[in-house]
Amino acid sequence: MKKLWSQWKWLPTVVVGCAIFSLAFDLFLAPHEFNCGGLSGLAQVFVEWFRFGTVGLLTALMNVPLFILGGKRIGKKFFFGSFVGMLSMSFFLDLFTCIPVPKTEPLLGALYGGLISGVGMGLVFLSGVSSGGTDIIVRLLKQRHKNVPIGKISLCLDVSVALLTGIVFEDFSKTLYSGVTLYVSSMIIDAVIYSFDYSRVALIISPKYDEIARAITQRLERGVTLLDGEGYYSHRPTRVVLSAIKRQQVAELKEIVVAIDPDAFIIFQEAHQVLGDGFGRYSKDSLS
Repeated sequence: MKKLWSQWKWLPTVVVGCAIFSLAFDLFLAPHEFNCGGLSGLAQVFVEWFRFGTVGLLTALMNVPLFILGGKRIGKKFFFGSFVGMLSMSFFLDLFTCIPVPKTEPLLGALYGGLISGVGMGLVFLSGVSSGGTDIIVRLLKQRHKNVPIGKISLCLDVSVALLTGIVFEDFSKTLYSGVTLYVSSMIIDAVIYSFDYSRVALIISPKYDEIARAITQRLERGVTLLDGEGYYSHRPTRVVLSAIKRQQVAELKEIVVAIDPDAFIIFQEAHQVLGDGFGRYSKDSLS
């Protein structure tokens, strides 16, 4: 049972992420004719242009060639996971049109639409798959350019769709509002993806370094590295305790150090993507 869950634990995250995105689209973006980019945004433009079909239906149809491309290049898990995401997205986009739309100012619609849709897409990307569409293209580009945040890649692809929105709806202000939505969404996507694995690196300077290191190892169960240092004024050699810890362990580490040496220097630094025993493991399929 545990093994089965480890293989499918991404599924609820994908479905929930698609549902959140669809709520943002149907309640805040579509009523103002704003565009969130991607195939759903392109489908919105085509529905207005050709007066045919629904956003969910056209999104599913346009996904077919991209799934052929993505399936061959990325692998079975991504293909299947993204297929589930695509079906969920298309289903929820049409389902939530029956929900009464709240009356909002255009700017609030753009801001909240971008914020909520960014949370939804961030959850989808965090699961290691996608919702199909241009997300497949984004994933392929991410494999080539691993140091570029995924939200920025999405933003570049979506700008052209936002421009098309202003042309089709014959109102350039819709392009400008869509730009606000896209920017907010890309920031939130990066925040969701990259904020879940922040840790802290502690640098501790104290003559009681050995006792502090032992306490960290035993009580926090974290590895410790001793660095060679030298006091600037005294020129006395000293040892610096370095340890990577979880965010929730910061307060306990302070208590440990202060209890041993109230005069110790403690420096905390943000650490993004700590890899190794007790933390994450690198995967070639990782988005970050």
